[in-house]
Amino acid sequence: MVSWRRRPGPGLARLWGLCCLVLGCWPSALGCPASCGCSSWRIWCTGSSPGIASFPVPQRIAEGDNVTEIYIANQPNLESINDNEVGFYVGLKNLTVVDSGLRFVSRHAFVKNVNLQYINLSRNKLSSLSKKPFRHLGLSDLILVDNPFKCSCEIMWIKKFQETKFYTETQDLYCIDDNNKKTALLDMKVPNCDLPSANLSNYNITVVEGKSITLYCDTTGGPPPNVSWVVTNLVSNHESDTNKNPASLTIKNVSSMDSGLEISCVAENIVGEDQASAELTVFFAPNITFIESPTPDHHWCIPFTVKGNPKPTLQWFYEGAVLNESEYICTKIHVINQSEYHGCLQLDNPTHLNNGAYTLLAKNDYGEDEKRVDAHFMSVPGDGNGPILDPDVYEYETTPNDLGDATNNSNQITSTDVSNKENEDSITVYVVVGIAALVCTGLVITLIILKFGRHSKFGMKVHGEVKGVGLVDQIWLSLQDCDNEEQVMVAVNSDVHNNSTASDNNRLGFVLFHKIPLDG
Repeated sequence: MVSWRRRPGPGLARLWGLCCLVLGCWPSALGCPASCGCSSWRIWCTGSSPGIASFPVPQRIAEGDNVTEIYIANQPNLESINDNEVGFYVGLKNLTVVDSGLRFVSRHAFVKNVNLQYINLSRNKLSSLSKKPFRHLGLSDLILVDNPFKCSCEIMWIKKFQETKFYTETQDLYCIDDNNKKTALLDMKVPNCDLPSANLSNYNITVVEGKSITLYCDTTGGPPPNVSWVVTNLVSNHESDTNKNPASLTIKNVSSMDSGLEISCVAENIVGEDQASAELTVFFAPNITFIESPTPDHHWCIPFTVKGNPKPTLQWFYEGAVLNESEYICTKIHVINQSEYHGCLQLDNPTHLNNGAYTLLAKNDYGEDEKRVDAHFMSVPGDGNGPILDPDVYEYETTPNDLGDATNNSNQITSTDVSNKENEDSITVYVVVGIAALVCTGLVITLIILKFGRHSKFGMKVHGEVKGVGLVDQIWLSLQDCDNEEQVMVAVNSDVHNNSTASDNNRLGFVLFHKIPLDG
């Protein structure tokens, strides 16, 4: 059996050539050094000749945004990583500089590289290394083996790092003492070399608006740490004294705008740093900063914004009287931002009975505030001042319980109104019943006429004339000869009829009524 293998055609060869051309041009497009290779996401510098003397920097800032890995090795002339060099690669996650001449790492080298997770600085010339470049990073690995660290306080933070079992694997780190002897870093002992600590005099700072307060920070450590206060976005006037221990921070005429802010005391020395923080709570009277006329939505809403600490209680008034809230009229708080509350008075299907002045009262232990707004939901029916909305839309009318004592006499229904309404309803019922009776009577008469018109009982034929017998007697005799199922035809000529007496006519009616069956 013969197997066939398809050879690449000219088109595929051209494609490979194009790819090689693009890859060959990429380093020059990124401004890649001669001893380095570059791709869209990675830079590697491993050639020792001619090598690099400084950290590689892209020619254009945008070119370094997508780089996530930099690998540098065998670069004896690379002695430092300075400020802003690594910062061009904001997306950098992995950095390796090994087997090179690195002696110094700037304290601000990785300020912009917040995505860094892995750093390997093994087998370099580092004799000291500050913690500052790394303290803001969430590193999973920091590898520092085979560096000639000098036993000093400056690398004590590395020992502390190992003692906290930060590393996935214990590193064989050592330092060189004054006798030029190697000592395991875990066994290093340096006098007067301790991590600093910071403790605040109060961790729950509470103050009434307009008052002043002083906070103290007690610090320890060797060498004695430097103390600083972090009061970012603090509006109130403040002053600090860090030359004494404990250090102090005084906040004057405290503003309600500072409620909820965090205040921190930072103690730092060459071994490391410590920080203590507290939240500032400012108590102040309520302030209704916003309220406006109602807006239609799924429900009608009177929007408002209230500030206050502690949380103020809210009470609505309608036309000066307490508004009792219910499932149809109630206060809703939608957003809470520190001591600021955003909400609305929600009304379901309000009518003209709800028109009027609404007042919001906010109150807490430190004071109160109130604001009024006029609301108009719909025109009074029949006043001609505006469109009357379809009453079917408004299934709900405000009850006295919803408005408390706010209802007035103009909105009340009197007993006279109720009585008149009942009389009108009774007359209407009588008229309808009378019309119905007339219609039924007419229908019955029509049916009888139609029935007797089809089988007339009054056209009876008399078989013969009996002398000496009156007209009625003759008809009666004829009827005696007829069966109930036969049709009796009575023929009465006008002469005989005219000669009959009143008594005969009455007898004739009696005979017809009793003899002729109505069912035909």
